[in-house]
Amino acid sequence: MGDVSLVSRFDALLADLDGVVYAGPHAIPGAVDALKQLSGLGIGLGYVTNNASRSPAEVAGHLRELGAPAEDNQVVSSSQAAADLLASLLPTGSRVLITGSSALASEVELVGLVPVGSQDEEPVAVVQGFSPSIGWKDLAEAAYVVSAGALWVATNTDMSIPQARGIAPGNGTLVAAVAAATKQQPKVAGKPEAPLFHSAAKRLGAERPLVVGDRLDTDILGGNNAGFATVAVLTGVDTRESILAARSAERPDYIIEDLAGLHQPYPDVTHDDGTYACGQATARVANGAVGIIGGKDNLDSWRAACAAWWAATPDASSAQAPKLVWMDH
Repeated sequence: MGDVSLVSRFDALLADLDGVVYAGPHAIPGAVDALKQLSGLGIGLGYVTNNASRSPAEVAGHLRELGAPAEDNQVVSSSQAAADLLASLLPTGSRVLITGSSALASEVELVGLVPVGSQDEEPVAVVQGFSPSIGWKDLAEAAYVVSAGALWVATNTDMSIPQARGIAPGNGTLVAAVAAATKQQPKVAGKPEAPLFHSAAKRLGAERPLVVGDRLDTDILGGNNAGFATVAVLTGVDTRESILAARSAERPDYIIEDLAGLHQPYPDVTHDDGTYACGQATARVANGAVGIIGGKDNLDSWRAACAAWWAATPDASSAQAPKLVWMDH
């Protein structure tokens, strides 16, 4: 398998956005070209985002401005996943209290449910997503309905959202307020839960999607939870070091420098008697340390180290960084 490109082993790519396609307002170098190549290979492309305050059309418009291929229907948000989840659990025409944006209400309407604004309208469910205009009264309304026993779905539980002026409270903080008041917990549609990835794969008709992301705790954990193959890209939050240290549930199947790596052959990792080899690099675990023969700046060294360390710690419930011993060839 070493000679075909990594992405050609799959029928679709499910891509995270921030830290993968763009960083702030600008595209990450090479990302747009890598995404454009997919259609020529007959590989589907979907974008998955936890952002529930922008509509998929707005997100797609932003991607097109950057030159990336993006039809409105290629963007799947946690709002859409929440609506799909509600539709799978409720009869058509059921009333749902919207605690969130008009974009969220539209998605709920599209799946045949009826968005309402208060407890008086007798909703059987609550869907909670981020909106900058949410106030105490909205959270109180949600709490009344949740306390009365309604189904409760959250688009996502991100605790923070990056804004121009710094880090601000995310939807997770607002969900936590309702949870604290009601002693209930919502079903979550967005990353790192599986529904968002399943919704995206279903929209593309994909059976073997590859999930690409820069964050272990959302993208990789979510893709793993969905039962899909995962690839970590080093253009965003997580690093070689944090990936090596990852707990079992957040370990990716593949590691690449950037999206261009999707179109390169992915080297096989082999092992023999405890020594793991990738390309020219080898790694083995001894006394809780990982000994690596290979260059520090060569990704194959890290791929071999991950294979060795992960095999030695198959059930890591928390992140654990091994001591690294770099040896000359």
